[in-house]
This record gives sequence, structure tokens and C-alpha cells, in this order.
Amino acid sequence: MAIDPKETTERKSDHRLGDLGFTRIPSEEDPRRNPELLAAIAKIAPGTGLREAVDDVIRSHEGALIVVGDPAELSFLYSGGIRLDAPFRPQLLYELAKMDGAIIVDEAIKRLAWANVQLMPDPTIPSNETGTRHRTAERVAKQTGALVVSVSQQRETVTVFVGPARYQLDPVADVLAKTNQALGTLDTYRQRLEQVLTRLTALEFQNAVVLDDVLVVLQRAEMTSRMAQRITRDCAELGSEGRLIRLQLEELVGDVPGERDAIVRDYHVLGAGEEATVALAELAGLNYQELLEFGRLAEVLGYERGVNPLDQAVVPRGYRTLSHIPRLPEPLILRVVSDLGSLDAVVRASQRELESVEGVGAVRAREIREGLRRLQEHNLVDRYLQL
Repeated sequence: MAIDPKETTERKSDHRLGDLGFTRIPSEEDPRRNPELLAAIAKIAPGTGLREAVDDVIRSHEGALIVVGDPAELSFLYSGGIRLDAPFRPQLLYELAKMDGAIIVDEAIKRLAWANVQLMPDPTIPSNETGTRHRTAERVAKQTGALVVSVSQQRETVTVFVGPARYQLDPVADVLAKTNQALGTLDTYRQRLEQVLTRLTALEFQNAVVLDDVLVVLQRAEMTSRMAQRITRDCAELGSEGRLIRLQLEELVGDVPGERDAIVRDYHVLGAGEEATVALAELAGLNYQELLEFGRLAEVLGYERGVNPLDQAVVPRGYRTLSHIPRLPEPLILRVVSDLGSLDAVVRASQRELESVEGVGAVRAREIREGLRRLQEHNLVDRYLQL
């Protein structure tokens, strides 16, 4: 079942993101993209002792100011209080929160160092917070880089400060609802990605790929990866409540990032080495609007922005297809592609030509030939199932 190359020029509307069912991913401005903040959120996620204590504080309609860091390094910030140096227990932290002042916990959250201390951060540090507790928390975090947790007594909210970053935790039920919705969207993204990947593979074996085919796959793969990253951040916030979501996420994502990376290495104009690595970093840095523009995606692959992707024929090097052959190590794939130059050359290569590649040998050569044959047959079945 061959794909007519002319069909590629007749499907312009098929590759516009709105027609593909993509929706804007609201993670572009997600502060949790900051790895330090995300790590801090994980320390207070459901299932942790710190979260247990904070939940008790909220249920008792109390407030709290908790600083997590090296007590010795933070000592210049506070005065007074009670020195404890006691093992960390959620119940004890909850009881200590009933007193005025802040609580100092060591970085490993293993010991309660001080309680009822008065924090005195630099007052010249700017703060957008209105409440005294939150304003102090923000200044301490900015001045020391420590994790500071502020529990509002009136609003019953929990705000995390790390350095200049600030994040207010949402109720677990709300995060679960949003994450499950995102998981459904990811499922749709993955299904549509599989469709265009199957089509691209068929075109590659027919040596009939145009740049448009590559760009739509690259766009879908990047969108799918970004949605998966957002769900991963949600799981960090959910802690023990996100176990089942993590399992579903692993199953849905599979090797999508690997497929995306292989596509860039297959089709980058300047080669699959350092240029492709730079292109992958550039792709990750695109904002949502840039990701919608095929001209911008073409630039990432080294093409001129004005190129017509429907008219630009391209030839795959074969990294992605060869990576699907079981037990074929990556260094060997690199040598095969380097010696033969393209997927079409690999497909057409004889047993002897494959054996001539360093490290291949007779057994590997047969595995490559047989693996490519199985991939072609499998791709044919997948295309029939999608009809």
C-alpha cells in the first residue's frame, strides 16, 4: 500500500494545529519549570512529614512560618526563640506552630532546630506580599535561598518561597482534577503523534518524504513532550497522591523524547552531530506561538525561513528507523549511517556492504536486514489499522 507523494501537497489544512486538535498548553509560564522550586514543592508534597504537619496546622485554623535550611547558616537572621535540636516529627511541628514566631528545620527535614524565633531579614529587599508573615517569608527566601513555607491563618493557603521564586499550592483535589484532564489530552496527543509517525515511516521507506511531513511530526512530538513535562510537575506536587498518574504517564509517553531527538538528527541540514544538539536546545526554547509556525520549525532544522515545506524533498539519515531494531547499539547505528549516508542506502545495502561497516559482521548485518523487513511489514499493518 504505497502512499502517493502527491497526497502530501493536498493536505495543507491537515497540518495546522487547530485542525489537529491541539490546545494551548498552560505550562508556558508555569513557575514549577524552575528545578529548585519543583524540588522544594516535592519536599512538601502529600505523603511527606512536612505536608502532614502543614495539613494539621490548616485544619486547626492556625498559621505557620517554616524555614528549611542549615540552622548555622541562617542563625544571623533570627533572634530569641527556643533551641530544640529534636528529631523531626509532624505532630511536634504542629504543636510548635501554635506559638508565635518561625520554626527552623534542617535541610534534610530530619531535625527541628529552633522554634518561636523572630526572623529579621533585610528590610530593603523588595516584596510584593501584603501580610507580615508572607512578606517575611519572601525576604528570607530571597536573602538566603532557603526554602520557606508560609501558612496563612486567614486564607488557609500554603505558599512556598525559594530564592526569588514563589508558588502557592493548590488543594490536592484541584491538582488531581487538572492532572487527569491533562492526562486525557496527552492520550489524544499521543494517538495523533502515532498516526503521523506511521505515515512518516512509510514515506521514508518509499524515499518520498517532504519537509512538511517532518515538521508536523516534530511539532506533535514537541507538544506531546511538553504536556508530559507538565504532568510530571503535577506529579511532583501531588506526591503520594500521584502514584497511579505516574504509571499512566510512563505508559503514554514511551520514547516520544527519543523519537523527537532522532527526527532532528535525521533531518537537520548540517548533520546529526553538534548542530543537531544545538537544534534540540533551540526547539526546547521555542514559545508556544513559535511552535505553531512551520517556518520557525524549519529554521530549527537549518532551513531558510521562507522555504516551502510542501515542495522541499528531504532524505532521512536513518537514525530513527535503525533505533527501532532490537539489540542494535547506538554506536553501531552511528557507524552504519555514517558509512552508508541515508536510510535508503541502508535499505538497499547488500549483506556484504553491511558487513563491511566496522563492528557489524555477518550476524549483525542479517539482523539489520531482517529488522528493516519487519519494520516495513509492521508499518504496513499499522497503516491499514488506521484506515
